[in-house]
Amino acid sequence: MLKGFRDFILRGNVVDLAVAVILGAAFNAIVASLVGDVLNPLIAATVGKPDFSSVILNVGGGAIKVGNFFNAVVSFLIVAAVVYFAIVLPTNALLARLKKPEEAPAAPATKACPECLSDIPVAARRCAHCAQPVA
Repeated sequence: MLKGFRDFILRGNVVDLAVAVILGAAFNAIVASLVGDVLNPLIAATVGKPDFSSVILNVGGGAIKVGNFFNAVVSFLIVAAVVYFAIVLPTNALLARLKKPEEAPAAPATKACPECLSDIPVAARRCAHCAQPVA
């Protein structure tokens, strides 16, 4: 029972996934700092408010915090852009560079005899099976 669990945990996919989750959590702190310390002051300098969290729709007795949603969307788009441009594009370029070019198919070594349809060497002038001349 424990051997099966050990094999499952030590499988490459599980370890890679664990590393990705840990790095994703650390990367979240970087993005939160970028949004909070860089982008929000830029928004405040242009719009006059530090972020979108002040955008609230009052419907009936409830408040819909549209601004918080916009902040989350901006954070998500930043993470997606960084992951794409910093990880996906370079990895695809590296894999394309490392990928071996496909070899052209080799010329066939045999051809079919027009009389008996058996395979004979390309250079043959007579069929070895039926002795007919082959052009």
